[in-house]
Amino acid sequence: MSSARAVDASNDRERRGRGTGGGRRSGTRQALVALAAGSLLLVATACSSNGGSSTAVGAAAGGAASASAGAGGGSASTPSASPNSAAVVTISPKNDSTGVDTNGALKVTVATGKLTTVKVAASDGTAITGTLATDGSNWTPASALRSGTKYSVDATAVDSNGLSVTERSSFTTMTPSNTNIGNFNVDAGATYGVGMEVSITFTHPVSSTYRAAVAKAISVTASPAVDVEGHWFGDQRLDLRPQSYWKAGTKATLHMDLDGVETGSGVYGKQYKDVSFTIGRSQTSVADNTAHTLKVYRNGALYRNIPASLGDPDHTTYNGKMVITEKDPTVDMDSQTVGLGNAYNIKDVPHAMRLTTSGTFVHGNYWRPVSTFGSENTSHGCVGLHDVQGGGDSTTPAAWFYDNSMVGDVVQVVNSPDKIVQPDNGLNGWNMSWSAWTSN
Repeated sequence: MSSARAVDASNDRERRGRGTGGGRRSGTRQALVALAAGSLLLVATACSSNGGSSTAVGAAAGGAASASAGAGGGSASTPSASPNSAAVVTISPKNDSTGVDTNGALKVTVATGKLTTVKVAASDGTAITGTLATDGSNWTPASALRSGTKYSVDATAVDSNGLSVTERSSFTTMTPSNTNIGNFNVDAGATYGVGMEVSITFTHPVSSTYRAAVAKAISVTASPAVDVEGHWFGDQRLDLRPQSYWKAGTKATLHMDLDGVETGSGVYGKQYKDVSFTIGRSQTSVADNTAHTLKVYRNGALYRNIPASLGDPDHTTYNGKMVITEKDPTVDMDSQTVGLGNAYNIKDVPHAMRLTTSGTFVHGNYWRPVSTFGSENTSHGCVGLHDVQGGGDSTTPAAWFYDNSMVGDVVQVVNSPDKIVQPDNGLNGWNMSWSAWTSN
């Protein structure tokens, strides 16, 4: 897989014959001899050019001028030459190729020299970064190329004498027939709590062979800067978070450079986009199963203490840190949807905030007397706060907590006899150590 070496016009070797000095000769014979000598000079000059037809044409023109000058008696000069670089640059794939694979097909190499610069850009001007070998022998892209995209390549190398040569090429990548879409949980311009985890769920499994490349193509950057790492839950879900809760006011951006990245044999990512969001004020809460309270903290200081009712002895509440993933003014709660048979079917449950995929909520409770909250655990595993049906009273504890909470806030349950919630049951990776989180 090689392409013809390109040479700048400035490096073309060219010799121009000039007239040689000499006295005039008289007579027809002498004139014929002079013409013959001029023809020999023309042939000699043309044969000493550096190959290419354009150079040979230039030399022939110079030879004709020499013949005329020889006949007329011009002055002599030394022929000049602009030497070519010995470096030979090869770009793969070859120029004008189509249907090029987005992974592994692009490579730039050099023989008898060192690469100095390699510039690769998509048709929309997006530059492609890459890695230049320490010895300058080759260059490879740092990531997959986008599908269905035309790319241009400019590669320059020098030889041992410092002479440079530039090779230019272009090609178009293939358009895959099978794609894998990553559905993400953050909205552009939205504001989230300090416990927000970015979660991507793929429409098709990501093969273990390609999982590292897929994870590399998805990143979250932040200001102020913080290291954000991903963790795979199975073969279709990748969550990303920092080691500790986000700092209030952080500006973060999800980068999805999945277009052209192979996620399985013959299956490719398609998304190429950024999604920016903001972290709001710092609020975390602690629901104490023994004290029957929900304590709300702002910036680390106690902000409000709310009487609560957690899971009863037969339906205990998970321990651990749980992130609010959605908020609904009212929901209908049916025990059959969470595997509890016909235990309950309650309409218009107010101020519902989901904590787990399996059905744990912080929500308003209008079917228990006010005296229950702060003194007794009566729920089927949720954190209940006093409320009215439909949530129409904005002065209730449940209404206050709902109005002062956002998706991404953390509610931690302590002192429950239940186990710690699984990290993939909602956005609850905060229950994993950092070493465990970064282990895959």
